[in-house]
Amino acid sequence: MSDNPRVILSAFADEAANHKTAVEQMVALSALGLKYYSPRFIDVFGDGNVKHVVDLNKSEYKALLDLHEEYGVNVTSVGARVGKIKLVDKDDGSHNVFVPFKQYLKKEVTNTINAATTLGTKLIRGFSFYPPKGEDPKPYMNQAVDQIGQIVDLCAKKGLVYGLEIEPNLIGETGPLLAEIARKVKRPNMVTIYDGGNIAAQNKDAMQCLSEFHDMSKSMGWLHIKDYAVDKSLEWTGVVDEERLKNFVPANVGDAGHEFVLRELREMLPKMEKKMKKLGVPGVFLEVEPHLKGGGQFGGFSGPDGIGVAVRALCSVLDYVGIDYDLRTFKDIQKLRGF
Repeated sequence: MSDNPRVILSAFADEAANHKTAVEQMVALSALGLKYYSPRFIDVFGDGNVKHVVDLNKSEYKALLDLHEEYGVNVTSVGARVGKIKLVDKDDGSHNVFVPFKQYLKKEVTNTINAATTLGTKLIRGFSFYPPKGEDPKPYMNQAVDQIGQIVDLCAKKGLVYGLEIEPNLIGETGPLLAEIARKVKRPNMVTIYDGGNIAAQNKDAMQCLSEFHDMSKSMGWLHIKDYAVDKSLEWTGVVDEERLKNFVPANVGDAGHEFVLRELREMLPKMEKKMKKLGVPGVFLEVEPHLKGGGQFGGFSGPDGIGVAVRALCSVLDYVGIDYDLRTFKDIQKLRGF
């Protein structure tokens, strides 16, 4: 047995599915050896009706749970879109929508919590709201903290953990900002989610990504793994535009410095794992969300081939820095056969 710390590998399986069907997603996961995924966009019955996972009805949830059983798959987190709306009702030229917050809690947040409890996961991935486009997020910090706190408290009532992902253009678009939100929200069931690709996409190099990893380290609960090749010809205006979303790459070749980040994570893992297990989570997840064939505001696409490239790239970096992980083995096959 190795003395290395261990992570749990996971993926956004809708990135692997050409048609977003549940069966495509399950097949891709099991063929790659993964046992966990975060559902996001999914066509449960394969009839062309693609829905976000929080919008499924009872019969769709039942069918999805049956597929999980059939393919030996568990849910990491709900790949929610909570917090990806405007914080204030102000026309800023963006496509972002504003929803009155009480109404938002009643519908979107409640539906997301229902998805998590129905699918048997403790984790919800969420975001920190959009300030008006091009404006300094700092003046909007306290309102964001108040609203995130209310969401986290609703999650706590159902024993759920809210993970706040770092992402460009949001209030929490940098490590320091996200760390500040976490300090101010100050709830045991809220953690932050590191994503190196989302930092590098802001024209930041490996050392800047590592610095923001350090900023988030105390509040961190799990990691998304995507990487980004910075195109110096694209001038940084403070906003990530669609042109930038073509430059995502596997975790062993980009500018986010995953080798450095994962080396640091290695030392943090025992304490981090203890924290997450105390919250009822099986361990620390590393979740590929690679966007290798393109990204967008509410998701990305890699194809079945791209998701395979991304998982193998991550495994190569984990092997190099000495972090262990599990993929399916012959023992799993024997167990399924009843041996």
